Amino acid sequence: MCVGFLVLILSIAVSPVQNGRKPGSDSEYLSWDSKRVNSIAKRMRVTGDVGGSFDFRITSTDKAYNYKLRATLFTPEMIRASARHWQLRERLTDDQTRALVIEAESVVGTVVMVEIDPREGSGVIPSGWISVLKAKDSNVEVKGTVTPSLRALKALSGTAQRDYAYDVFWVVFPSVDENGRTVLPDWTSEVELVVTIYNKRGKVTWKIPRGDRD
Repeated sequence: MCVGFLVLILSIAVSPVQNGRKPGSDSEYLSWDSKRVNSIAKRMRVTGDVGGSFDFRITSTDKAYNYKLRATLFTPEMIRASARHWQLRERLTDDQTRALVIEAESVVGTVVMVEIDPREGSGVIPSGWISVLKAKDSNVEVKGTVTPSLRALKALSGTAQRDYAYDVFWVVFPSVDENGRTVLPDWTSEVELVVTIYNKRGKVTWKIPRGDRD
């Protein structure tokens, strides 16, 4: 499996997830237990498909007929859950864990980690993919930029064990569109990611808890 596909990742500097909050300023997450961390991670890691269940090849085997899709939206809560996961796993100090949060929240934009698994065909993820982020039922949207360097940030790596059947990508989405309109306003309660590969399209959505908007 391979090559650049779309993925998402953008930081969380201006999304409905961090209004006015000083990066890493809170500390309640440092006492979260594994059950709470896993509950948050499960809610923010959603699944879908790019292409329909009945998309089949006729004569060509150079493309997958559809793709399994997973995506993790890094809200401030998800960033903290990921940092706390690594604290528990690697016995990090509180200061080291706060540093992971500050590092993740220094990224400007909205970050999404996308996992793609082609079904049959070549198993290759093409470079001509497109990823779009928007508030559900809004016409304000932005395209994502693949940002491989974010792979090194533990607080943007999630909590799930790596599934090597999937290629993993990090992408960053701007907080405003080309006309200066805010993509994810404070009132956003549901975020939608749309992924297009060749002529196949799929989408996933997240509910945004009120605590990640205030």
